[in-house]
Amino acid sequence: MLKYLLLPLIVFSGVAFSKVIHEERSLYRNIIVEDTSDLRCLKFNTKSSQTSQSCMYKNDPDKLVFNYTKLTFASLLVADNPKNVLIIGLGGGTLSNVIHELYPTAKIHNVEIDPAVTKVARDYFNFIENDLVTSSVQDGRIFIKRAAIKKQMYDWIILDAFNGDYIPEHLLTKEFFEEVQSVLAEGGVIAANTFSSSKLYEHESATYHAVFGDFINVSRENRSNRIILAGLKAPPTNEQIKAQVKILEPRLAKYGIDIKAISEFMHFTKDGQDWPADTKVLTDQYSPANLLNF
Repeated sequence: MLKYLLLPLIVFSGVAFSKVIHEERSLYRNIIVEDTSDLRCLKFNTKSSQTSQSCMYKNDPDKLVFNYTKLTFASLLVADNPKNVLIIGLGGGTLSNVIHELYPTAKIHNVEIDPAVTKVARDYFNFIENDLVTSSVQDGRIFIKRAAIKKQMYDWIILDAFNGDYIPEHLLTKEFFEEVQSVLAEGGVIAANTFSSSKLYEHESATYHAVFGDFINVSRENRSNRIILAGLKAPPTNEQIKAQVKILEPRLAKYGIDIKAISEFMHFTKDGQDWPADTKVLTDQYSPANLLNF
């Protein structure tokens, strides 16, 4: 792995100074860690864009920064008290850390393809690892294939892989989702971080529906992120969701998660699909990269 030292870069932006505190070229991308006042962000710099993958408040690391990470916890409204959690795509390890604090006896395994990202998460983002919180450097699809062979099961699977431009194509196909389904425990849920503004929106929706049936979209109006909650045998009732909100509200408040508000962003596809019935499903043979442009 190529690593090099970089003199601190300070950029004046409004009233805030941004300083690059780490930069390296990994096997997959340019990785940047940047401080702006109290905010520390992990960024991927690719040929087409520079995107923030994970951020934390240095003086309040428990508080979540990104909208999508907060929306991910809608999972707990449909499948609370996870025992075995699988996270594909590490970033700074924010999700793993919060889940570990919420459920200290749960087993959490993080899968990250880029060893440099894992090291940065440890060195700069307080990524917690112990006997219950583990990680491996591997392609997420290969990991899941091997987990299925070993008959390993997870009751909360979070798909959060991102290559700097979009979700890797091989993690967006019908065949991959079928592999994910094979390691989902009874009563568990899959939470996938994706986008409502993508040209792939309809194809992704059709593909999830082809494998899992009706699912839940969690998204805020005029925001680009959406979380897909899939794999549920039966959708929760409004009464069940309200009961869970009451339990979770005080537990999640310290992380900046307004679970009551998030519960109102849940849209059930059983109440109406927002993609054409003839939308083509993404497969290993049909996953067009040209549609990745927003």
